[in-house]
Amino acid sequence: MKKNLMVAVRFTVVTTILFGLGYPLLVTGLSQWMFPKQANGSLIEKNGQVVGSRLLGQGFSGDKYFHPRPSNAGNGYDPTASGGSNLGPTNQALVTRVQQEVAKLQQENPGVAIPADLVTSSGSGLDPEISPAAADFQMPRVAKARGMTVGELRRVVGKHTQARQLGIFGEARVNVLELNLDLDENAPVKQ
Repeated sequence: MKKNLMVAVRFTVVTTILFGLGYPLLVTGLSQWMFPKQANGSLIEKNGQVVGSRLLGQGFSGDKYFHPRPSNAGNGYDPTASGGSNLGPTNQALVTRVQQEVAKLQQENPGVAIPADLVTSSGSGLDPEISPAAADFQMPRVAKARGMTVGELRRVVGKHTQARQLGIFGEARVNVLELNLDLDENAPVKQ
């Protein structure tokens, strides 16, 4: 029994060193070497300051900005409180919240169909992207606030629209942070 116990202890020590220390260090080192930007959070810098991440949504308000999906993460886009609401389609709290969002958006763009991603949150509550339809819906408001034509704005949105991955995975999408940063830099609000 003593012999089996010593084998078990040695096996535990060896596997802990290999898989608890060696493997994570190897994977971290390889990721830093091969994909440093992604391994460090795909951070976006402006004037030497980190303004966000391509991977995490953040709230934008005001007419001059495209707005992201609603967030259920803490006080909105809090990465430490990531998670969906887990409310089902028949849950009255979800139905009420969606109805309130729909009413608010109908005032912004009367008579236009509202894309689902503008009134529902993602599974994580931190989705950084909206659908092209959600961007189209918001274009009249943003164009008016920035003194642009919808056509000019459509070209900027087109630059930030990503197609399906490998042509088959996911859906077309627009990164809200990158789009809004581009607008602030290249299409500032005209007074």
